[in-house]
Amino acid sequence: MDLKEKLVTEFKTFEGKLNGSATGIIHNRRLDAKRYFELLGFPHRKLEDWRFTDINSIISNNYSQIFEVPAELTKKEVEEFAIPGLDANLIVLINGKYSESHSKIITKNKNVFIGTFKEAQKYNRELVEKYFAKYADYRNDGFTALNTAYSLDGIFIHIGNGIEVKEPVLILNIADSKQSEIIFYPRILAVADEGSSASIIELHESRGNNFSFSNAVTEIYSGNNSEIHYYKIQNESESSYHVGTTQVQQERDSRFFSVNISWGGRVTRNNLNSYLNGENIECIMNGLFIANGQQQIDNHTLADHASPNCHSNELYKGIMDGNSNGIFNGKIMVRKDAQKTNAYQMNNNILLSKEASVNSKPQLEIFADDVKCSHGATTGQLDMEQLFYLRARGIGEQEGKRLLLYAFANEVIEEVKIDSLKIYLQDILEKKLGY
Repeated sequence: MDLKEKLVTEFKTFEGKLNGSATGIIHNRRLDAKRYFELLGFPHRKLEDWRFTDINSIISNNYSQIFEVPAELTKKEVEEFAIPGLDANLIVLINGKYSESHSKIITKNKNVFIGTFKEAQKYNRELVEKYFAKYADYRNDGFTALNTAYSLDGIFIHIGNGIEVKEPVLILNIADSKQSEIIFYPRILAVADEGSSASIIELHESRGNNFSFSNAVTEIYSGNNSEIHYYKIQNESESSYHVGTTQVQQERDSRFFSVNISWGGRVTRNNLNSYLNGENIECIMNGLFIANGQQQIDNHTLADHASPNCHSNELYKGIMDGNSNGIFNGKIMVRKDAQKTNAYQMNNNILLSKEASVNSKPQLEIFADDVKCSHGATTGQLDMEQLFYLRARGIGEQEGKRLLLYAFANEVIEEVKIDSLKIYLQDILEKKLGY
């Protein structure tokens, strides 16, 4: 029995674990998503968006489901993944399941909700039902369909009109594969009403030596004149697989700033898509991926300009060593009515070994005639003239290489607006570069 057949067969068992939640609008969407997963299955390399990514290593394992293998970590184990100095609302998910004992909400405001889907049913059932699975399209993507079908109890964030949430929301996703190979489905839904603002951090970590597969979906609704800062850090082990989709819906005058850091996992696929659905929208996407050994990191992005007078800017950087493979596929879509669009996209990569590779595909699809759009990509080795300049001033070759790589990568990390998070990332970067 292959993984697809196994997951389809086990859905009935999953329904039996829902404890009365196997009815209503949300469950109807689960059922619909399950039908689409049966139809679509897992993607393959004949599909254009997957031609550089071989997922056979992901789907060939004998995973157990979270409802079969309960997981709970000690306080000490969870604290190992803490971000020093970060004062934040903490949500801990262990194999996609909410851990109340390790979570802590510090924002106290009746117009702000941070909790599980189950709790949110009491807070505002209609709001959850309105937005759940509305933007992450499970009808055209097998992984999103699978996540939607098996979404047990996701995280819901709601920020009311005009509210500024000063404390970031940190969602710590921990893959625990100590007992067995595990597959799980983190789900996040964030709704920012008009004039509101917040920072959301997704941190993906892992424990255990068995294979784990995190199939994650995040939906973000950014209402009129709202501002969202979104950070995703993928730092799982070499026995981990990660496929994550973040779908953003931006309304008039909204601002979305993202930084995506991937430097862990055996195979990682990040999809980040934003739909610009009103005038005067700003969408900024920054990304950094660092790989070594047999790692493969695949970043797909889409800035979909559906309205006039909007701005998007995208910068992704990659550092590849060993036999690793990096993929960047970024698309700027400018629809017919999206006049006065200003969009920019760049991907820069450094290869540190002859065996490492990068497949870069920046794309423009423009159907309007009054726009400013550009895109580009560079891939090469370290600049030998810069290295010679440093050596001429008494800096050794290895130290010079580390300095140049740090400066190259830190341009992305500098876009992080939370000081404690920035320092945390810079410390990890130094370790990755052998400081």
